[in-house]
Amino acid sequence: MNVISKSKLKSNMLKIFSEIEKSGEEFIITDHNRPVLKIQPIKREKTVDEIFSDVQGKVTYIEDINTPTENEWNNL
Repeated sequence: MNVISKSKLKSNMLKIFSEIEKSGEEFIITDHNRPVLKIQPIKREKTVDEIFSDVQGKVTYIEDINTPTENEWNNL
């Protein structure tokens, strides 16, 4: 977590906003050494492609994954 005064925020706002976007870290803004604001990036949810990107094309199916298992048939 980063701490910065209101006056430094005012003079460096675009730079600080860019840093927050890149790092994902939050900033606490102070007024006379007292915390008054918190700036944090909006966290977006990852897409399915992003979540499974490291295994795409690496999974091998030996049989149809929708075929019931033996246990499912025995419990009917």
